[in-house]
Amino acid sequence: MSTPSSRLLALLSLLQTRRDWPGDVLADRLGVSPRTVRRDVDRLRDLGYPVHASKGPDGGYRLEPGTHMPPLLLDDEQAVALVVALQTASTGVAGVDEAAVRALATLRQVMPARLRSAAEALQITSVSRASTRKRPSVDAETLIILGSAVRAREVLRFDYAGGTENPLGIPRRAEAHHLVTWGDRWYLVGYDLDRSDWRTYRVDRMTPKTPAGPRFAPRALPDADVATFVAERFASISPWRSAIRGEALIDRPAEEVARWAGRDGLVEAVSARRCRVVLSSWSWDGLAAQMAMFGAPLHIVGPAELVAATRRLAERVSAAVA
Repeated sequence: MSTPSSRLLALLSLLQTRRDWPGDVLADRLGVSPRTVRRDVDRLRDLGYPVHASKGPDGGYRLEPGTHMPPLLLDDEQAVALVVALQTASTGVAGVDEAAVRALATLRQVMPARLRSAAEALQITSVSRASTRKRPSVDAETLIILGSAVRAREVLRFDYAGGTENPLGIPRRAEAHHLVTWGDRWYLVGYDLDRSDWRTYRVDRMTPKTPAGPRFAPRALPDADVATFVAERFASISPWRSAIRGEALIDRPAEEVARWAGRDGLVEAVSARRCRVVLSSWSWDGLAAQMAMFGAPLHIVGPAELVAATRRLAERVSAAVA
């Protein structure tokens, strides 16, 4: 006969596998009486598991969401998968990465020796493709607000800041469709109601307003799925595909400029102290700022839009320090 503790774990495992369990079926699976099942259900409730019981001929038991986290029961495969996921958890969300490290330590401490050996064999280092840059931190509360709007299909109201076009932030309204990561940043994919077009918004530049707006009927993405849409949207700023592309001569050695030109930048040595740089960006003003970031004298070759944007940038900088 099984011990009460092992029977309790077996009952919990069964309740986690399906939504509803008739009492007589549970009793048969556990090899006990329906009265014993009722007592074990009461013990689970004492441990914090919200088990709902319904009466009548079709009555049974159901494990429902609770108000706090009870102890979890994981099988071997789930435990190892959780170790892998926690080791590779690099989210850029404030506080989440540190919590993942603590959760990994807690999990390893209670794992049996055979599973701990397997987990220790999986020493994984997750390296971001943009690891040379400082990743912008994302507020966890902002992610929760955005995720809730996506799940409820609600119009999101927010201020959107960043870049040279709107450094202080401007009000935006968008239908929140998907929350995604690309490289080392979080983005919201939404339909901009004021521009009547799909947009991707950097989450670290968003300040959501509450309450959210009305609910909306989901629209069809212009691509087959959100992954294809995001990949196509960001591929469009590559230098071989982007219309916003410019050239400048910079008075710094090519090897120094190449370190900061990004994976899409083209740097060609003209002399030992001068190089030709071709970059692309999200806007002409943004491209002008990129050309000026190298901290060296430069000559804008073109096109005319970049020349005009550089003049605007010079005027704004002059006014800012006047």
